[in-house]
Amino acid sequence: MKVEQLTLEKKYHDAVEHWRRHYLKDYDLLLENWDKYFPKDEPFCLCAKMECGTPDTVAVGEHAGEKKRLTPDQLTEDEAKHLLAIIRAQASTEFGSIQQHAGTLARAQDDEDRFWVLRVMAEELRHGYQMFHLLLSQDWSKAAGGVKGEEMVEEILSMQTGSHVLDAFNLEYDSFVDNVCFAALVDRVGKYQLTMQKVCAFRPMADSMPPMLREEAFHLAAGVIPLRRWAKRAAQGDVFISMRAIQKSIHKWYPRALEMFGDERGGDSNLRMGFKDMKNREAQDLYIEEVTRMVRDINARFLRARFPDYTIDKVERVLDELERGRGRHQGVEYDDLLRVPDRRFFRRKGEPAWTMIGADGEPFADVDAYVRYLATQLPEAYLASRDMKTYAETVRQVAAGTLPVAEAVRRMPRLKRVGGNCPCSRSVRWVVEDPAPTNGH
Repeated sequence: MKVEQLTLEKKYHDAVEHWRRHYLKDYDLLLENWDKYFPKDEPFCLCAKMECGTPDTVAVGEHAGEKKRLTPDQLTEDEAKHLLAIIRAQASTEFGSIQQHAGTLARAQDDEDRFWVLRVMAEELRHGYQMFHLLLSQDWSKAAGGVKGEEMVEEILSMQTGSHVLDAFNLEYDSFVDNVCFAALVDRVGKYQLTMQKVCAFRPMADSMPPMLREEAFHLAAGVIPLRRWAKRAAQGDVFISMRAIQKSIHKWYPRALEMFGDERGGDSNLRMGFKDMKNREAQDLYIEEVTRMVRDINARFLRARFPDYTIDKVERVLDELERGRGRHQGVEYDDLLRVPDRRFFRRKGEPAWTMIGADGEPFADVDAYVRYLATQLPEAYLASRDMKTYAETVRQVAAGTLPVAEAVRRMPRLKRVGGNCPCSRSVRWVVEDPAPTNGH
């Protein structure tokens, strides 16, 4: 394994550093304590990492067996536009994740959890830097309708929570539970996207994936390992963390994570163009299976902490009985355990968009009853958010038949930052941006 490390032109590198000073304020503290918390890992590098020796032939799609493309001009116009949209969306998610984590980072109960999330934030910064390298090392102006790489970078660095490309990165965190559940659920989608893009017919993109994937593995750990610890503490009666609080955060993030795969009926273009090796539903199905295994593992650890004298086999049997019968065992109720919501629950994009389905798959005919139900299933702080208010207003109109589903999919408001690209700008204000029409697929 050989990796080439590249640095952006100074003005772009400095722009990322400037952005980092605003949104990753504990960056220097992380570097000072890197050896304390990550003694076996190589020091952090803010650079682009390109894997050497990756396959040079297209693996899937219409161009399978041909040489991978090295420049945008070697792609068709449609291919270049499609891939550019993927790269810009990827860059947006990386910077957006940092902004979300920053809001509740200081609320971590343990220093280790805090530094783990700090490392995730630093590596997300590097991943955004990586996407900037792809945007700036090639001429994408034709695919971008004349927009220059410099302008694309400026646009991405000007985004804030509310104006990012994907909905999952436009929600504020309510507590540090969100930091952890986001890493366990949303970063897991990132792992799938990067894995699918390892085959990318555009070689610079494919070369970017392996280093990012190796770092993404830690991001998942930053979610799963704290969840395991919290489940154990909850089982032992810790009053500061509960399985119910974790479940509500899962309900908040899991639907948005599923929507990151795109509409379940789509993905043909990515496969045909050779940019990914799975369609949307196929990847989403595998993701759901993986999340289900993760949740079962956490539940098993909860039971083992609750019943320390039980063997692992007995814990598994008890867990099977609780899941099958939804009853109770020695004071533990089925509702005390975590569960993966129905894939249709709380969805506003994709095939099940705006259907009124409960976490267990139960249908609701009455919109008021559904909204009241959601109020019992989601974090209390999130219920007071603008996002939730708009969701409730929209689902009422969809249920009443006054708003078509396709229009509702496009309706969730996005906030656009105007009046300056730097957070220091005194002329910054927020406006609601009318969403541009899309095909919903």
